[in-house]
Amino acid sequence: MNEEKYIAHVRQALDGQWVIHTLEEHLEGVAKRAEVFATLFGGGDWAALAGFWHDLGKYLDDFQRRIKIVTGYDPDAHMEGRAGKVDHSIIGAILAVEKFEVLGRVIAYIVAGHHAGLPDWEKDEASGRALRGRMAENKVRMADLPDDIPDEILNLTRPTSPLLGGKEGFALWVRMLFSCLVDADRLDTEEFMDEGKSQKRSGYPDLKLLKTQFDQHMSKFSDAEQTPVNHIRNQVLQQCRNKALGQGGIFSLTVPTGGGKTLSSLAFALDHAQAHKKQRIIYVIPYTSIIEQTANIFRNIFADGVVEHHSNFDPDETHESKQSSLATENWDAPVIVTTNVQFFESLFASRTSSCRKLHNIVNSVVVLDEAQLLPPEFLQPILNVMNQLAKHYKVTFVISTATQPALGSRTGFDWKFKGLDEVREIVDDPEALYKNLERVTVELPAEMHKTNSWPEMATTIGQHESVLAIVNTRKDARELHRYMPSGTLHLSALMCGEHRSQVIQQIKQRLKDNMPTRVVSTQLVEAGVDMDFPVVYRAMAGLDSIAQAAGRCNREGKLHRGKVVVFVPPKPSPVGHLRRAEQTTTSILAGHDGPPLTRDNFRRYFEQFYATAHSWDKHDIDHLLSSEAGQAQVQFRTAAERFKLIEESGYQAIFIYYDDASRTLIGRVEKEGPERWLMRKLQRYCVNVPQYQFKELQKNGDVREAYAGLYVQASDALYDMKLGLMVGECCVSQESLVL
Repeated sequence: MNEEKYIAHVRQALDGQWVIHTLEEHLEGVAKRAEVFATLFGGGDWAALAGFWHDLGKYLDDFQRRIKIVTGYDPDAHMEGRAGKVDHSIIGAILAVEKFEVLGRVIAYIVAGHHAGLPDWEKDEASGRALRGRMAENKVRMADLPDDIPDEILNLTRPTSPLLGGKEGFALWVRMLFSCLVDADRLDTEEFMDEGKSQKRSGYPDLKLLKTQFDQHMSKFSDAEQTPVNHIRNQVLQQCRNKALGQGGIFSLTVPTGGGKTLSSLAFALDHAQAHKKQRIIYVIPYTSIIEQTANIFRNIFADGVVEHHSNFDPDETHESKQSSLATENWDAPVIVTTNVQFFESLFASRTSSCRKLHNIVNSVVVLDEAQLLPPEFLQPILNVMNQLAKHYKVTFVISTATQPALGSRTGFDWKFKGLDEVREIVDDPEALYKNLERVTVELPAEMHKTNSWPEMATTIGQHESVLAIVNTRKDARELHRYMPSGTLHLSALMCGEHRSQVIQQIKQRLKDNMPTRVVSTQLVEAGVDMDFPVVYRAMAGLDSIAQAAGRCNREGKLHRGKVVVFVPPKPSPVGHLRRAEQTTTSILAGHDGPPLTRDNFRRYFEQFYATAHSWDKHDIDHLLSSEAGQAQVQFRTAAERFKLIEESGYQAIFIYYDDASRTLIGRVEKEGPERWLMRKLQRYCVNVPQYQFKELQKNGDVREAYAGLYVQASDALYDMKLGLMVGECCVSQESLVL
């Protein structure tokens, strides 16, 4: 190849020959890919222009000299004048603003951020330089562009396709275009630099085949025992399949716990996807702890095509070449199972690794499981982005829960809440469904404010041979377990995932064999864990949590009535959502005579719970993204740094020597480093603790650093094979870790 060509990338072949990826080839390749991606939402011309201009700065002599030096292609080349890295991404941004003025800022954000992430327009509290300043600093460099840049690259006209969503949707539209550019750039570069890796991205089955596999799986249940519960589950399934043929939008699937929501929602998603040519199904789940369970249910149905993406490990920070790992980079697979954190934080992200996959949310079916667990302080921006996705990006949402939160628009004396638009219920008669699936009697405390000591509760609970007691914190679980009869099992997130899984399997087997089974647990059993106890005790909590606890009682309807007893523990829940949920329930149910778990009570509960929130947009996310959007001035990076559903900086992961497998994995990490596949397996042996506890463990020599930033158990006494990690204070304030 002619060595005088401008270089985008260069690599050395096995035979030692240099292979050049010319800049013109790269710009054209990225533009074509990005245009295809963005055509799904009508932004193909914007994405193509961004593709052509994203690497214009590589035409600069400084860049061409640098790439020859750092790759070894021309070690005799010398940098003249400027040293260090060359800010090649800012040149296309400056050109866009010069040619298209305010509208050029759209392209400017996209191309300037395709390595470092979407920038703020003005400098704020976020790290990184603001776009306005970067363009001003580098404007003089436009004169250094050579004269022989092809006209078909440099002299492009302004795109004409409309901006989507007005001021409120501008930031999402830019972020979607950004996603198209980033993914196109990475794929085009990867195809040149590592063809083998590129080829491993293909080969997933399409949704049509997955639907056939699902139908075959469901046919196995045609001979199942026709109990009243199974009859209701079949009705729910059929209604889901019928409603799936209708037009897309936002749906609610309101089914009491134990009514078969998981498989029924999957049936809706598959049928709807085939009827409306959707490209993928995305399951969004609140807790990492139940991701694997849901993904395994799907894998038992489908031979291939399911990718689970945890928020714990980002693909750009680790290395793995497996097809499923590659799919987590851009969600290019038919079924994705992920977390609230991964899904929603990506929709407000600025980092390239987080935004890369966003364009693959377009034209999909998103099942939002247990939506009542969305944090109220982020509720307004979350609902806004859901409305935008449904209206402009062909996304169909299914809000699947037993306790539908009050997500409709409301106004008060001095406040206004903008909810979801035109939500359609899938189930024909939810009221009748709740009545027909009523399998328990719920006993409320005679006095809502009279507390019970743990020894008192242990004596009462221990009188039952098989019973589940659910409490609000890790500390409470240990306190109650201490006074329970010998043989009582314990569950909390102070136990590593593998330990919890083994105990859960033991519980299920004992119940199946009709063996006496007493369990004390935090609320981790309330979502996605299928247990069936005759009696459940629940510490006072949010009404939705009480309903979830009731779902572990008489789940299969084999008893005439199960028994759920709500009690007031010695101390209230930690300050925050848990405390407010507990107080709201007490307010709603005080003096209540009828059944507590009615849809009307849930409506009243959520309306009051949300109304007492300090703010539905506590961190002013919408203001940062839309207040100046009319002038294309957006604080992308600041908004991304504020939009954190879980503040993880105050916690440290500790990896446990739980069994032989964990010892082998930790040993390999020490030798090979934290490769992604190793970390995914090792995640089963992780416990998160607050920093103040971690520092105490470190001080006492109970943990050691096995690899940079990766800490493992150093003392045998640190982990108890019944209770988990032995730390002095088990109650933490972060509610995702209270489990």
